[in-house]
Amino acid sequence: MNLTFERKLPMPQEVKEMCPLSKDLQSLVEKRNKEIADIFTGQSDKLLLIIGPCSADNEDSVLDYIGRLKVVQEKVKDKVYIIPRIYTNKPRTTGDGYKGMLHQPNPNEEPDMFKGIMSIRNMHIRALRETGFSCADEMLYPENYRYLDDVLAYVAIGARSVENQQHRLTASGISVPTGMKNPTSGDLSVMMNAITAAQHKHTFLYRGWEVSSQGNMLAHAILRGYVNKHGQSQPNYHYEDLSLLCKFYAKSGLSNPAAIIDTNHANSGKKHLEQMRIAKDVMHSRRHDSSINNIVKGFMIESYIEEGSQKIGECIYGKSITDPCLGWEDSEKLIYDLAELV
Repeated sequence: MNLTFERKLPMPQEVKEMCPLSKDLQSLVEKRNKEIADIFTGQSDKLLLIIGPCSADNEDSVLDYIGRLKVVQEKVKDKVYIIPRIYTNKPRTTGDGYKGMLHQPNPNEEPDMFKGIMSIRNMHIRALRETGFSCADEMLYPENYRYLDDVLAYVAIGARSVENQQHRLTASGISVPTGMKNPTSGDLSVMMNAITAAQHKHTFLYRGWEVSSQGNMLAHAILRGYVNKHGQSQPNYHYEDLSLLCKFYAKSGLSNPAAIIDTNHANSGKKHLEQMRIAKDVMHSRRHDSSINNIVKGFMIESYIEEGSQKIGECIYGKSITDPCLGWEDSEKLIYDLAELV
């Protein structure tokens, strides 16, 4: 093999001892976990918003952004439940480019995985302590999930990972809602198979151990659009798409049928301003059809302080260095608009 073993990284338990979660914050995570689970099981009719930067590239600007969300959350708390995105590891289509804070705590410096692990845990805990928000992250690497498993409110499995057996089996051992995105091909049966696998019990190999899982009854669908054979983005958030998903769920017999609509990526063709229109379009579909209303629990929205995106090294505070995002003013208005439509 042409691998170079750079150094042995600490076990998750060692990292948790170096960066512990206080009992007060543990209680806060548990409280929020219950509130979020109630949305997915239908005991709460609040709209869920998983919203924030495409990638959490700078701790100070991310916490600044989340602090703004806290103010808005208080105003819409009766109708909307916010889970901030703190996405710390990013899948790259070709393997090239910025892979997230886990790899590079400073995007302008060389990768440092140990520093990255400590940085992402510190950032999630800081968000909890300063804003009261437990947050969402993408599980790009199943073996790394345990570094954050005690602080996360929500986990996403990406379009390029959803067919992977290890992601599916690890998701079956997660206790918080775990969203399975449709693959980039758009094949909904692949996504439904992933949800089925995640909801079932399994015995498998994980971090050098034989482990058993009990199944994650809160595993669910994320519709993010797809790419056709010509490489063109195609949406799957329209009324007909949501109605089709309802039929898939009805045949599946899965627990807690639910879907989150990703308003960016192929659904918007990465035209970030389209996210506002897409979210409102889906809300109208919910109003028109009770089955869609029951299944669509909320949205995944890419949003930051400054609109758009920038190249690494430009250093504009609060502006994405990966996919373009909504700016704060549009994001705040969208949250209030959605609250009115609930």
